[in-house]
Amino acid sequence: MATFLSPVSVCLRATGLGLAFGLIGATGSAWAAGPPPSAPASLYSGGDILTMVGPKPVYAEALVEKSGKILYVGPLAGAIKAAGPATRRINLAGHTLLPGFIDAHGHMVYYGKNQMDADLFGVKDIPELVARLRGHAASVPSGAWIVGFGYQAKAMREGRTPTALELDGVSPDRPVMIVDSSGHLGSANNALLKRAGVTASTADPTGGAFARQSGSREPLGPMEETALNAVRSQRPAFTGKLADDAILAGAAAWARFGQTTAQDCGIGLGADDIAVVRNAIDKKLLLIDLYICAKDSATNDVIDAAYGVSQSYTPSFTGTAAQLLAARPDLDRRYINRVRLGGVKYWLDGSVDTAWFTQPYTTNPPGKSGEYRGYEQIPDAVLLAGVERFWNTGIQINMHMNGDAAADQALRVIEAVIKKKGWSDHRPVFIHATYLRPDQIQRMKAIGAVPSFLVASIASAGDAVERLWGPNRAAHAAAAHSFQSASLPYTLSHDAPVSPSPTILGLVDAAVNRRTASGRVIGPAERISPYDALRAVTVMAAYQIKEEKSKGSLEPGKLADLVIIERNPLKVEPGSIGTIRVVETIKEGQPVYRMPAVELVSISAAPVMRPQAPHNHGDALAPPKPMPASDRATMGRLVRASQASLR
Repeated sequence: MATFLSPVSVCLRATGLGLAFGLIGATGSAWAAGPPPSAPASLYSGGDILTMVGPKPVYAEALVEKSGKILYVGPLAGAIKAAGPATRRINLAGHTLLPGFIDAHGHMVYYGKNQMDADLFGVKDIPELVARLRGHAASVPSGAWIVGFGYQAKAMREGRTPTALELDGVSPDRPVMIVDSSGHLGSANNALLKRAGVTASTADPTGGAFARQSGSREPLGPMEETALNAVRSQRPAFTGKLADDAILAGAAAWARFGQTTAQDCGIGLGADDIAVVRNAIDKKLLLIDLYICAKDSATNDVIDAAYGVSQSYTPSFTGTAAQLLAARPDLDRRYINRVRLGGVKYWLDGSVDTAWFTQPYTTNPPGKSGEYRGYEQIPDAVLLAGVERFWNTGIQINMHMNGDAAADQALRVIEAVIKKKGWSDHRPVFIHATYLRPDQIQRMKAIGAVPSFLVASIASAGDAVERLWGPNRAAHAAAAHSFQSASLPYTLSHDAPVSPSPTILGLVDAAVNRRTASGRVIGPAERISPYDALRAVTVMAAYQIKEEKSKGSLEPGKLADLVIIERNPLKVEPGSIGTIRVVETIKEGQPVYRMPAVELVSISAAPVMRPQAPHNHGDALAPPKPMPASDRATMGRLVRASQASLR
């Protein structure tokens, strides 16, 4: 399996995958000399310890952590003996201990960047949206774009996305861009359209469209899918302290919700994504793991960067010392300073309004006419080339799909590759896989695919899905129970920032209850038990990313990636699961988040990490949006610890 930035990656173009990514363990990368000084063992007891081992709940009385790994799980008497002298005893005080949650599909880097932008979640109409952007604009440095994220056109009074003229009301001179909560739709003001070169003569890119003024080809402002990507990729880069803050803010939020492994599946959506990740690697900013996927169109750029980083962390043939890798208790060389390149992502269709179906929408979205079925984003030939390139490597194919026509495309391409190259334990990921026909589920079983269901959208978009797609497709959306009944793997994901927060227990709640914002239950037959939902964010999520040997369950020898939560989801009223809070998140035995009631660390008290190069947004740094107290506490902990790792 590949590491972020493997020297083997250079062979991809030279030999057409003549060398497998799995060979990188023999590259001789420079590692910190031995593990850190041994700390006393930690013994956890006094609450439910849910191991997540097996298809039915299994509890243990005690767990012992030593040197970042799980040493013992079982009766308390055995734990005391295994822990030895000078043991640190942790009383769970009735709270519940679980394996650390694993993000099966999210965008941590993108989320962190969004924390520097205007919050548009919940805006009721266009005047409120413009007012929020104006308020934010005062803190944006000269030369930087004014950006907002999170609006939902269907939830606003006007029922549509603002035009360029309306966004000119924020600023007629400075670039203004908004992106909706799905990340698939947005708009720009006239200054940004001009800067991006979008004119009447600009053709719509494949898989996307620029809205046009009535009776002409002049751009109206709104844009969707690949058209939006073409504009936002031109945003000025996050550098220096701004890049640090984006990564730290994202990691703090993920840790606050109990995640010890984060994901950003779409590196390359921003032109500076690679540099932001490289910055995090070189400064050792991350205290939780980050699995990344390259955006399809950025794959070669990410691989080139991968090779460069790998060279920086590998002794040269001339004897020059390489940068040291942070030591890991599991010695997993797929990671470099907590970052692993694990996959490539392809977008096969769009969101609720642009999903690609074999049958027409029940109700057309605004602006769509005729027998509208959404549309494909890439041709089969492009996807086929990517799947063939990576099929027998450790780089997993991740494919975004919402409609069944998109799932058909994924299946026929992978089936063709298997016919040519043979079956492989590749575990292709069907991201969202929102509507699947029964025949497609059986075909997914044959190719070893894993769907990652965006159950978070049941609450936020379930009512709209039922209206646009019809009751039948809505009832079978995110078909977790169908996969559970067939004994097939599946995971649950939040896709943050598509979801306002990267909550994991919120996903468990959504999969168990399937209740929409209006209070109705959609597809009751697809509800699953709390235990099965927890498995989908722990052991099955570890399986999806091929890390089940070290993560996902509480077993001796695995990483001590743990989460302590207030109450046991298996012992509360199902409708209250989403209200359970994370008490503490522990990565390899070290706390990276504690609930403020337990410990509060002020970000202002954290030491400065080291002088940074000035960013290119001007001399003044725009202050980020106010963060929750718990995120400030976590961010302080991350800053302090990352500073210590540089000493």
